[in-house]
Amino acid sequence: MNRGTQTRVTSRLSITCIRAIALCMLLTGATSSSCQSPAQASPPAGSVVLDRVVAVVNNQAILESDVDEELRLAVLDPGRAGQGLLTPKTALEQLISRALIQQQIRQEDAQAADPPQAEVDARLAEIRKEVPACVHLNCASEQGWKAFLAAHDLNPERVELYLRNRLQILRFIELRFRQGIRIDPEEIQTYYRETLLPQYAAGEPTPTLDKVAPRIEEILLERQVNVLFDDWLKNLRKQGDVEVLDPALGAIKTTSKTEMGGA
Repeated sequence: MNRGTQTRVTSRLSITCIRAIALCMLLTGATSSSCQSPAQASPPAGSVVLDRVVAVVNNQAILESDVDEELRLAVLDPGRAGQGLLTPKTALEQLISRALIQQQIRQEDAQAADPPQAEVDARLAEIRKEVPACVHLNCASEQGWKAFLAAHDLNPERVELYLRNRLQILRFIELRFRQGIRIDPEEIQTYYRETLLPQYAAGEPTPTLDKVAPRIEEILLERQVNVLFDDWLKNLRKQGDVEVLDPALGAIKTTSKTEMGGA
């Protein structure tokens, strides 16, 4: 940016905005245009629209537009059914945890955790059939899917990237934490006797242990993975440098495995 242009821009922007874009460029290595909000890609003539850094995770900036996009993408998460709308604070929590995990994936073995295209396509097909907001618009059809994306200000490329990132995190968690965990037969029997059977009314047919044992083992494995993952993520937060720059978004808690990638 030459001196003349810099003067004209400064005359139109507050000191706060100038600092925000400078911080964005410093932290991300991006140009000023890439620090602008995607939702306002076509500002009025003669004006400059800037994004705002709301948090920094180990020198990686999280922008206000990232939070806005996370709020829109939440409609794709079947696990949020019955939980109400995602709040900006919770959206930022998810983005911070995701940034920490993806930084770790890059350090360890990003290629091993990268999901194949077929897995991403299969997940997208499931969402188009299962997400309530999608079912209402008949997203299984191309016309319905386009209507759904338009209604939520999304595009196919961003949706695919979102799903790929979530699947990558799930694969990383499985590779890192699930290997080596063993469930004793006694644990399966205890779960069957003390947790599963009491869910059936008296006289109601109940499944045999051998029929449900594989599913019980999955549940118990998932519990142990969740415990290991939660402890690991808490340590990442402690060891990393996480700063929330927007006071309105407040203190950040650790995000769960389910919020990271699904159940």
